[in-house]
Amino acid sequence: MISMEIIIASMETNAATAKHVPDLESHLGYWLRRVSNAVSGGFSRALQGKQTSVAEWVILRELYKRDQAAPGELAATVGITRGAVSKIVDKLEAKGWVQVEGREGDSRYRVLSLTRAGLRNLPLLAKIADRNDESFFACLSAQEKDILRDLLVKIAEHNRIHDVPTD
Repeated sequence: MISMEIIIASMETNAATAKHVPDLESHLGYWLRRVSNAVSGGFSRALQGKQTSVAEWVILRELYKRDQAAPGELAATVGITRGAVSKIVDKLEAKGWVQVEGREGDSRYRVLSLTRAGLRNLPLLAKIADRNDESFFACLSAQEKDILRDLLVKIAEHNRIHDVPTD
Protein backbone atom coordinates (compact mmCIF):
# COMPACT_ATOMS: atom_id res chain seq x y z
CA MET A 1 0.00 0.00 0.00
CA ILE A 2 1.20 3.51 -0.92
CA SER A 3 1.26 6.01 1.88
CA MET A 4 -0.35 9.43 1.63
CA GLU A 5 3.10 10.97 2.12
CA ILE A 6 4.43 9.27 -1.05
CA ILE A 7 1.39 10.40 -3.06
CA ILE A 8 1.79 14.01 -1.91
CA ALA A 9 5.55 13.97 -2.63
CA SER A 10 4.84 12.61 -6.11
CA MET A 11 2.24 15.31 -6.77
CA GLU A 12 4.61 18.04 -5.61
CA THR A 13 7.39 16.70 -7.84
CA ASN A 14 5.07 16.58 -10.87
CA ALA A 15 3.76 20.08 -10.19
CA ALA A 16 7.28 21.48 -9.73
CA THR A 17 8.47 19.86 -12.97
CA ALA A 18 5.48 21.19 -14.91
CA LYS A 19 6.20 24.74 -13.74
CA HIS A 20 9.71 24.57 -15.22
CA VAL A 21 8.68 23.49 -18.72
CA PRO A 22 7.74 26.59 -20.70
CA ASP A 23 5.41 26.51 -23.67
CA LEU A 24 7.07 25.86 -27.01
CA GLU A 25 5.81 29.22 -28.28
CA SER A 26 7.62 31.06 -25.49
CA HIS A 27 10.99 30.34 -27.15
CA LEU A 28 12.33 32.86 -29.66
CA GLY A 29 14.16 30.03 -31.41
CA TYR A 30 10.85 28.35 -32.10
CA TRP A 31 9.51 31.44 -33.87
CA LEU A 32 12.76 32.09 -35.75
CA ARG A 33 12.84 28.50 -37.01
CA ARG A 34 9.14 28.52 -37.91
CA VAL A 35 9.46 31.71 -39.95
CA SER A 36 12.85 30.73 -41.40
CA ASN A 37 11.53 27.37 -42.59
CA ALA A 38 8.59 29.03 -44.32
CA VAL A 39 10.69 31.78 -45.95
CA SER A 40 13.45 29.38 -47.05
CA GLY A 41 10.97 26.79 -48.26
CA GLY A 42 9.07 29.36 -50.30
CA PHE A 43 12.28 30.61 -51.89
CA SER A 44 13.48 27.09 -52.65
CA ARG A 45 10.16 26.17 -54.31
CA ALA A 46 10.18 29.37 -56.36
CA LEU A 47 13.74 28.71 -57.56
CA GLN A 48 12.80 25.16 -58.54
CA GLY A 49 10.57 26.72 -61.18
CA LYS A 50 13.81 27.95 -62.79
CA GLN A 51 15.56 24.60 -62.20
CA THR A 52 17.86 26.31 -59.72
CA SER A 53 18.70 25.49 -56.10
CA VAL A 54 19.32 27.90 -53.26
CA ALA A 55 22.96 26.77 -53.20
CA GLU A 56 23.31 27.62 -56.90
CA TRP A 57 21.74 31.04 -56.27
CA VAL A 58 24.22 31.71 -53.46
CA ILE A 59 27.23 30.77 -55.61
CA LEU A 60 25.94 32.87 -58.53
CA ARG A 61 25.41 35.84 -56.21
CA GLU A 62 28.88 35.50 -54.69
CA LEU A 63 30.48 35.31 -58.15
CA TYR A 64 28.56 38.40 -59.21
CA LYS A 65 29.82 40.28 -56.16
CA ARG A 66 33.44 39.20 -56.74
CA ASP A 67 33.54 39.10 -60.55
CA GLN A 68 35.63 35.92 -60.29
CA ALA A 69 36.78 33.55 -57.57
CA ALA A 70 38.53 30.30 -56.91
CA PRO A 71 36.38 27.43 -55.63
CA GLY A 72 38.27 27.47 -52.32
CA GLU A 73 37.45 31.15 -51.80
CA LEU A 74 33.76 30.47 -52.39
CA ALA A 75 33.83 27.50 -50.02
CA ALA A 76 35.38 29.64 -47.27
CA THR A 77 32.96 32.51 -47.81
CA VAL A 78 29.82 30.41 -48.04
CA GLY A 79 30.84 27.93 -45.36
CA ILE A 80 30.56 24.71 -47.38
CA THR A 81 33.16 22.22 -48.49
CA ARG A 82 35.20 22.54 -51.68
CA GLY A 83 33.60 19.32 -52.83
CA ALA A 84 30.13 20.82 -52.43
CA VAL A 85 31.23 23.95 -54.32
CA SER A 86 32.60 21.73 -57.08
CA LYS A 87 29.27 19.90 -57.46
CA ILE A 88 27.34 23.17 -57.55
CA VAL A 89 29.77 24.67 -60.08
CA ASP A 90 29.44 21.57 -62.27
CA LYS A 91 25.66 22.13 -62.40
CA LEU A 92 26.06 25.84 -63.13
CA GLU A 93 28.65 25.13 -65.81
CA ALA A 94 26.29 22.60 -67.44
CA LYS A 95 23.62 25.34 -67.55
CA GLY A 96 26.13 27.66 -69.20
CA TRP A 97 25.93 30.14 -66.33
CA VAL A 98 29.49 29.77 -65.03
CA GLN A 99 32.77 29.37 -66.83
CA VAL A 100 35.81 27.68 -65.37
CA GLU A 101 39.27 28.77 -66.44
CA GLY A 102 42.35 26.75 -65.68
CA ARG A 103 46.06 27.35 -65.91
CA GLU A 104 48.17 25.37 -68.30
CA GLY A 105 50.36 22.93 -66.41
CA ASP A 106 48.34 23.21 -63.16
CA SER A 107 45.23 21.02 -63.17
CA ARG A 108 44.29 22.19 -59.67
CA TYR A 109 44.08 25.89 -60.56
CA ARG A 110 40.54 27.00 -61.35
CA VAL A 111 39.00 30.46 -61.53
CA LEU A 112 35.24 30.81 -61.80
CA SER A 113 33.24 33.64 -63.32
CA LEU A 114 29.75 34.25 -64.60
CA THR A 115 29.01 33.85 -68.29
CA ARG A 116 26.73 36.19 -70.24
CA ALA A 117 23.90 33.70 -69.70
CA GLY A 118 24.64 33.70 -65.98
CA LEU A 119 24.59 37.49 -65.92
CA ARG A 120 21.27 37.49 -67.82
CA ASN A 121 19.65 35.01 -65.43
CA LEU A 122 20.88 36.52 -62.18
CA PRO A 123 18.42 39.48 -62.22
CA LEU A 124 15.53 37.03 -62.81
CA LEU A 125 16.61 34.99 -59.80
CA ALA A 126 17.06 38.17 -57.75
CA LYS A 127 13.45 39.10 -58.54
CA ILE A 128 12.36 35.72 -57.19
CA ALA A 129 14.28 36.46 -53.98
CA ASP A 130 12.71 39.94 -53.78
CA ARG A 131 9.19 38.59 -54.36
CA ASN A 132 9.72 35.93 -51.70
CA ASP A 133 10.78 38.60 -49.18
CA GLU A 134 7.84 40.80 -50.17
CA SER A 135 5.45 37.89 -49.76
CA PHE A 136 6.60 36.99 -46.26
CA PHE A 137 7.45 40.42 -44.88
CA ALA A 138 4.71 42.57 -46.43
CA CYS A 139 3.03 42.75 -43.01
CA LEU A 140 5.99 44.78 -41.69
CA SER A 141 6.58 48.47 -42.24
CA ALA A 142 9.91 49.61 -43.70
CA GLN A 143 10.99 50.64 -40.20
CA GLU A 144 10.03 47.26 -38.74
CA LYS A 145 11.98 45.47 -41.49
CA ASP A 146 15.04 47.59 -40.68
CA ILE A 147 14.69 46.82 -36.97
CA LEU A 148 14.26 43.10 -37.63
CA ARG A 149 17.30 43.06 -39.94
CA ASP A 150 19.38 44.97 -37.37
CA LEU A 151 18.38 42.57 -34.59
CA LEU A 152 19.15 39.49 -36.69
CA VAL A 153 22.53 40.92 -37.70
CA LYS A 154 23.27 41.66 -34.04
CA ILE A 155 22.41 38.09 -33.04
CA ALA A 156 24.51 36.67 -35.90
CA GLU A 157 27.50 38.85 -34.97
CA HIS A 158 27.21 38.08 -31.27
CA ASN A 159 27.17 34.34 -31.97
CA ARG A 160 29.80 34.57 -34.74
CA ILE A 161 27.44 33.15 -37.33
CA HIS A 162 29.17 33.75 -40.65
CA ASP A 163 28.11 30.86 -42.87
CA VAL A 164 25.77 31.74 -45.72
CA PRO A 165 22.60 29.63 -45.71
CA THR A 166 22.54 27.40 -48.79
CA ASP A 167 19.58 25.12 -48.14
